[in-house]
Amino acid sequence: MEPENVQIEEKKGRTYVQWMVAFAANTTLLTNGMLGGWVAPMMKTLQSPESPAGQPLTDREISLVASFISIAACLGVPMFAYLVDIIGRKKSILIIAILQALCWIINIYSSTTTSLLVGRFFAGLSAGGCYNVIPTYVREISQDNIRGILGSLLVLMQNMGYLIMFALGFYLNYYVVLWISVWIPIITTVTMLFAPEAPAFLVKKGLTDQAASTLSNLRGIDIKDKIIQKEIDFMKNEETVYKSIPKITYLNIWQNKAWRRGCFLNIALMTTRTLSGTFALLTFTPAILAASGITVNPEAQSLSIPAVTILASFVSMSCVEKFGRKPILLSTFIIATLSLSTLATTMLLQTYGKSSPVWIPVVAIIMYQCAYAGGISPMPYIIMAEMFNFQIRAKVMGIFSTYAYFLTFLHLLAFTYIVNVLGAHNVFYCFAGINILGVCVSAFFLRETKGKTVDEIEKDVIGRKE
Repeated sequence: MEPENVQIEEKKGRTYVQWMVAFAANTTLLTNGMLGGWVAPMMKTLQSPESPAGQPLTDREISLVASFISIAACLGVPMFAYLVDIIGRKKSILIIAILQALCWIINIYSSTTTSLLVGRFFAGLSAGGCYNVIPTYVREISQDNIRGILGSLLVLMQNMGYLIMFALGFYLNYYVVLWISVWIPIITTVTMLFAPEAPAFLVKKGLTDQAASTLSNLRGIDIKDKIIQKEIDFMKNEETVYKSIPKITYLNIWQNKAWRRGCFLNIALMTTRTLSGTFALLTFTPAILAASGITVNPEAQSLSIPAVTILASFVSMSCVEKFGRKPILLSTFIIATLSLSTLATTMLLQTYGKSSPVWIPVVAIIMYQCAYAGGISPMPYIIMAEMFNFQIRAKVMGIFSTYAYFLTFLHLLAFTYIVNVLGAHNVFYCFAGINILGVCVSAFFLRETKGKTVDEIEKDVIGRKE
């Protein structure tokens, strides 16, 4: 939590309240994962003669439904980037949960193609806030020695959402899945009503007494303790400094050397993260496995993928504070490159009538998803939250999230068409190449952020030493 420059006694007090609050906020990511994974298990139902849409959806319509959540998220990101600093982090999370519930409700009562797209639109708006508001909120309610672990909850909950949706969607009735799903954002809404606002936002609004009380409750430390007072004083001083200078604009961010370099670095990380291949794999996993020559049930194979990625998320959470962000990100990009190259090679062999052991594509996909869940997905958001101070954090995260969702939309919309033109093996060789770019960025340009203050990180970014 703020402040970033104050060295405090991390072991004093308690952390379980921070865990509870972070978990409650991250249940929006659970629903977001379910929404993101919904198309894959429902594809067969929606394209069947008994489709709840009234008629079978075409491949083009399925691609549009799958990708529409991403294009809507491009609108949701700036919306929540504005709301998060106007109405606060907590109220923004409540709006996210309400939009998620609205998506499920629309699809319960109407499943026409138009209704599906409207529902996905609301889901996209909420998704635009998930990767903007939640990292900011969790960063600001968590103390430094657990912020990396709590930051990793984001991807863990997202993957749990995929697993739950795959488990429900492949084996339960279409409408039963919708009725089960709608209750999760409702529970999130009720839970977040009792959660505190982020202390940094309260200080920005001049509510310092309430901010101190919130810090005291989160940390389990007396409100008069010097640790609480030190943090509040720092936030007040920093807010005073920023109020004394002109309003920070995108031009100001560009003119600041450390912020500008940080933006370039994060754009590179978000590009490699988004185009690394995961969204195509998650949405079209059953079709990919079937095309890869899998003779066992593709749905069962698909279910194993999010289950294993949850394990990878747990491993990442246990390692992020021990080994740091850079080693994890670098190693996972390497694993992803090797996995996708292997998958592409098995596809290439099939085009020439050659065969390979059927377990190879399964292992390759699982290894890739483990790498994505364990490092490629969570680390850029953790690094982003740590690299920029709380005055510009929401603004820059909004930019990067919008950019990432737009790339995701293009990725999903064009995936089927590009596969038909270039062949699946060439597409996945391209994904492997993008992960090689991630290896280069992580190895040669990324600086470690673990345990460092914002000032220290900025000095590292511009290469300045004391």
